[in-house]
Amino acid sequence: MSNIWKPSERRSAPGMESGGAQVAVQESTLNLMVECQGVVSTATRVQVHVSVVDAYNVRQHCGTQTVKGSKRGEFLTSVSFCVDYKLHRHSRMEVRLYSADGSTKYTKRSCLGFTSFSIRDLLRSKEPHTSLSLRTMDGGNEVGEVKVSRLQVEEEDETPIEHRVSLQGSALCDALHFSVHDKENSPMMRAVLCSQVCKVYRFETEDQRRLLVREQMSETPLSFSLPKQLLSALIQEHASRVQQVKELSDLSPHWDSLRHDVVSYCNHLIGCYQETLTELENLSTASPCFKSSGRKSDRHLQFVPTNLHSQRMEVTAPGSSGVWYQVITFGAPADHHQAFKHGGLKRLLSKHQRQSSVSYSLEESYRARELLVSVAQLPPLIFGQAEELLSVSAERNPARLQEVLDGLMQETKLFIHALNDELVRSALTAFHSQCASVSGRHGSGLLCENASANQEEAREYDEEEWDRTWANVAKSLDCIMAMADRLQEREHLLRERSSPDPQESTADTKSQNAGSSSSSSSSWQEQLLPLVVTLRDCVREAVSKARAAMTFVVLQGALTATVAQGPERIVQRRHAVFSQALSAVVCGFMLKVYGGLEDPEFLQQLHSVGILAQFEALLSTYGEEEGMLEDMEVSVADLSRVAFTITEARSEQLHDFLPTLRGTWAGFVVEVPLPSETFASLPQELKDGSLIRVESVLFNIGINQHQSLAERFGDSSLQERVNQQSGERLRAYCHSLRDKLPHTAGVQSLSDLLSALDRSLEVKKRKNVEVLWIAGTMCHKVNGIRLTSCKSAKDRTAMSVTLEQCLILREQHTLSQKHFSMALDCMRRSRLSWGQMLGCYAHSGFTISGLDPDEPPSGLQSTWLPHCLASRQHFYPVAFLLVTSHLLVLWLILSLVILLAKYQ
Repeated sequence: MSNIWKPSERRSAPGMESGGAQVAVQESTLNLMVECQGVVSTATRVQVHVSVVDAYNVRQHCGTQTVKGSKRGEFLTSVSFCVDYKLHRHSRMEVRLYSADGSTKYTKRSCLGFTSFSIRDLLRSKEPHTSLSLRTMDGGNEVGEVKVSRLQVEEEDETPIEHRVSLQGSALCDALHFSVHDKENSPMMRAVLCSQVCKVYRFETEDQRRLLVREQMSETPLSFSLPKQLLSALIQEHASRVQQVKELSDLSPHWDSLRHDVVSYCNHLIGCYQETLTELENLSTASPCFKSSGRKSDRHLQFVPTNLHSQRMEVTAPGSSGVWYQVITFGAPADHHQAFKHGGLKRLLSKHQRQSSVSYSLEESYRARELLVSVAQLPPLIFGQAEELLSVSAERNPARLQEVLDGLMQETKLFIHALNDELVRSALTAFHSQCASVSGRHGSGLLCENASANQEEAREYDEEEWDRTWANVAKSLDCIMAMADRLQEREHLLRERSSPDPQESTADTKSQNAGSSSSSSSSWQEQLLPLVVTLRDCVREAVSKARAAMTFVVLQGALTATVAQGPERIVQRRHAVFSQALSAVVCGFMLKVYGGLEDPEFLQQLHSVGILAQFEALLSTYGEEEGMLEDMEVSVADLSRVAFTITEARSEQLHDFLPTLRGTWAGFVVEVPLPSETFASLPQELKDGSLIRVESVLFNIGINQHQSLAERFGDSSLQERVNQQSGERLRAYCHSLRDKLPHTAGVQSLSDLLSALDRSLEVKKRKNVEVLWIAGTMCHKVNGIRLTSCKSAKDRTAMSVTLEQCLILREQHTLSQKHFSMALDCMRRSRLSWGQMLGCYAHSGFTISGLDPDEPPSGLQSTWLPHCLASRQHFYPVAFLLVTSHLLVLWLILSLVILLAKYQ
């Protein structure tokens, strides 16, 4: 009898309120085992179809994969019902058995028989199973027997099994048709998971107990949601950059041509991204969650990850609650539309990316724009105060004159403070350096109105020139203040001298005062005017230099962020592969956070150290897959510009739990909403919006036949370099975790694992999958995100995930050694059936080394495999050369000897 638990797409509801009372149900899933015995002897493979019969309609629930019978003609499969599948106590289930002996899926099936039973009777029965007769469609003949039983984990209590089954079945039966409010079906989980497919297994442990294992493969709405948000952010960023460079002053021809290059570059990307975004909006309405491997070369789906799934496994042991393990699987983030004729991103960037001697960050460009605004606003205020000073100097009002002087001093000091910036000083030095390099061809001026002055300055400029410029402004202001003080003091002395002569005639006094006043006012204006003119000139000179410097910063920053990154197609490729990696990481992060909300150590780790994202790649370093690995390397490295923050959801609606992306290419922040009650229980640092950094590492080991070619005839240095650099980053993260959180569980064992990883990286061993196993173990130890990829996340990825799950069952849950291979075989068969059912897997043969403990599982030896291998006969000559490479060398030597003998 086969021990395979076949695919199921639904699971049942847990205990809910019934008649105002809370019903406690320990087993939250309705998992039914269907065993068929004594069917017609001609059937060797069958399919089981299950339908639910209600009062008014018949709903087809699922059809299992083909089940292979035992020698005694027995067939075994299972069915699960999900929480969102409505069942009622009066519902009946109908089981139909079809013959599936054809070699292809298009073979006509024949119905062997059917039977039906009541859900109420099944769950209330005290017997472990219900036996039913399997009859032909006309109801006349019996062709076998069907046993239906509900799977459950044995509980260690003193309650008799009959009473326990009866109580649990009754409670579940009463709860089936009520709504579901558990965590797995909450809006929070449905925001990250959708289209779930479940399978249930029951394995034996070393101590002869039973493990209930539930596999759940889910798609995610983030496959389309995050790429659309990223495209919108990039469109907004490039549109803003176009606006910024257009707002700059009139530039000289050379610099204006550079501005035109930036504008054309950004407009091209904006047009492409708007077209892609529009297409994604249209596609997401029809298929919002999934991009199959058959569409990985679609131009409009460049930004969408291929075959992105969440692979989750819940293990329930007797007497304990379920434990979840999860791996994110997706096709390696690569741009299949542009293909790999000229290599991947790493190679393309090294060829086309321009290394500018001067580059400015986003913060520096923002500061430069602020200074440009200050330069535009403050000089008119200073000039206005200077004009008013000249006007007031004609009056004989010391208080008014002092008021104007105070205003002039305040505005000038603000101007000096704004320009006394290290950014202006360094930008002027860099600007004049570049002006000197282009002066012979294009002229060194940046601004049209100051081109001639800038040409002169380019030859004579030194680093202290700017300090002298703004210092001259300050000195000019000091001269005006000193002159005003002298004039006021002189006026005061004149008044003191004239005050002791009150007996002089009135007419003489008035005429003298009038003459004195006229000469004094004219003297004030004449003496202040040259100083005011000097102040204006100094301010204008400072404004000219500062405007040129800040314009250079903004323009150079725009050039660095656009044209210097290489051609538009390379930048678009980089954004696309980054989008694919981002969607996968956000999915894994959200699931990790949801599963660790009750773990205070994990929450403290998030805001103290950040989270580790460990990418496991199974790509070869030969042919196109080498280009894919180069794409993936850049995309994983670019995740360093991503940070997470946790926010409070505005409501309990599904759309309010979707993550949101904000920021620019220099740095993105992903906001993950949580329910209000959950958010309130978080540490204060997370509630205050502390950023959670992502430390991403990539380990790659090629495991297919192409890697054999690379290791024998090609080059695997790319794989070695990627693994070595990731090992160093992983070591740095572990040391940081150990230093900041030394008491965290599992930290003390990291040193031994790091040493083992270093030894594995140093060993020159072909297909050294030990590197992947050690890295995966370390990721689990530090509560990291596990992501596994191959070309399309199909064959190799499925082999890796199933092996990892079985190792977890053996190491963490004492799966018996004699059942290990059986469990691995079961899970790999199920992966193959899932892929065929969901359209993920192509019908093609494959050979994988390193992931099989003994030999390829029997589940891969299906009837279509020989036909597919027959279409791949072009691999045989290559295999022959691999085996007889020494004969090839001998043939070359003999050919050379024959040629030499012939021409002698």
